[in-house]
Order: sequence, then C-alpha cells, then structure tokens
Amino acid sequence: QVQFVESGGGLVQPGGSLRLSCAASGSLFSVVAMAWFRQAPGKQRELVATISAGGSTNYVDSVKGRFTISRDNAKNTVYLQMDSLKPEDTAVYYCHADQVDTAYGPEYDYWGQGTQVTVSS
Repeated sequence: QVQFVESGGGLVQPGGSLRLSCAASGSLFSVVAMAWFRQAPGKQRELVATISAGGSTNYVDSVKGRFTISRDNAKNTVYLQMDSLKPEDTAVYYCHADQVDTAYGPEYDYWGQGTQVTVSS
C-alpha cells in the first residue's frame, strides 16, 4: 500500500519562509507527475504547482517568483519551498501524485493528508 505523508507546515509571519515535504512510502518504484494543492477556509481546492517526472514545473500566477517545487526521485519525495509568504497563502496544503508505479502495476490519484500553513503576524 502506498502512502504520501506531508510535513513542514506551521505558523510564520508575513515575509517568512517554509519548506513543505511530501514523501511516498510503501511498495512503489516511482512516481510520475506530482503537484501541490491548497485549500483555504470556505474556498475550493486550487492547484499551486506541478512538477513532471523529468522536472518541468508550472505555477499558479499568485505564487510565481515566491514558491519553488522540486523533487528527489531517489527518495520519491516532492518539496515546496515557500518564500515571501503572505496572509493569503494561509491554507491546508496537499500533495498529489497522478500515477504511482508499483509492483502490482500503475496506480492513480494519490493524496497526502494535508499540512496547515498559517501566515499571520
């Protein structure tokens, strides 16, 4: 069974930084595309950043130049470095994997449990 576990959330002042991690565990060989989503109270979940297996990245306009998504394929881990944080970045952040290659074949649509990020003075 494959699981994704996030860490690194917390409370930070405006202008500060946080680094989120999402590590896959279980019987898997590799993870294809990965992404970070976030959901603020009363709002729909939104896509923040994506990274392909080859390392190509995309970002929502509101975080461009402030957030950086990266991955370590050897560790099956994806990261989100968040700098110059703003109060509007406050949300629960979720990692997502489109496809995971396992000993039993490909499996799809995995989510982490979420980690809270709060930006406040």
